[in-house]
Amino acid sequence: MNQAIENYLTSIIPQRNQLFNEMEAYALEHKVPIMDLIGMEALIGMLRLHRPKKILEIGTAIGYSALRISEALPQATIVTLERDEERLQKAREYIKAAKKEAAITILEGDALELFDAVKEHGPYDAIFIDAAKGQYQKFFELYSPLLNEQGMIVTDNVLFKGLVAVSNEEIEQKRLRSLVNKIRNYNKWLMSHNDYHTVILPIGDGVAISVKK
Repeated sequence: MNQAIENYLTSIIPQRNQLFNEMEAYALEHKVPIMDLIGMEALIGMLRLHRPKKILEIGTAIGYSALRISEALPQATIVTLERDEERLQKAREYIKAAKKEAAITILEGDALELFDAVKEHGPYDAIFIDAAKGQYQKFFELYSPLLNEQGMIVTDNVLFKGLVAVSNEEIEQKRLRSLVNKIRNYNKWLMSHNDYHTVILPIGDGVAISVKK
């Protein structure tokens, strides 16, 4: 997205409440990856249209996305997965401060090992994937069977700061190049999936929206 347009869109997004401002400041200071404002607004808009009652989020971090979604969709319940203990502690604090304990359930552990616990709360009307980028396809394959027939899967960061469109020769770090290749492979796999229609929107850091065929 053109930087001037991005700055303009960011400037007209309504102010968040004090808690969200605090969370955004904490994430910036402590380098916690939370969804950028434009992508967050787009996700909330899509979910408002879809009106899910049960949402699975893979990647809680400090609870920012879950709380933003819960505020926008107070009728929905959210199950969110996280393995980092420090981030989980902050997420619990923020969820308590927002008085959203009844709406948001945190499951602690590696998302690839929590299927049985996640299944107990399902099925789901929407799944939001925003965790380890190198595991996106595994997350999708593992949890998509828990999606309702009319459900939607949203994957964040699929353009990864535009690096998916850059040649490997221009990416100096080997580890970063490997991660970019995994995201490219995921995007290609997702776009050609036999069971899902997918569109990738160049908003925020790139958002993929997948619905069953």
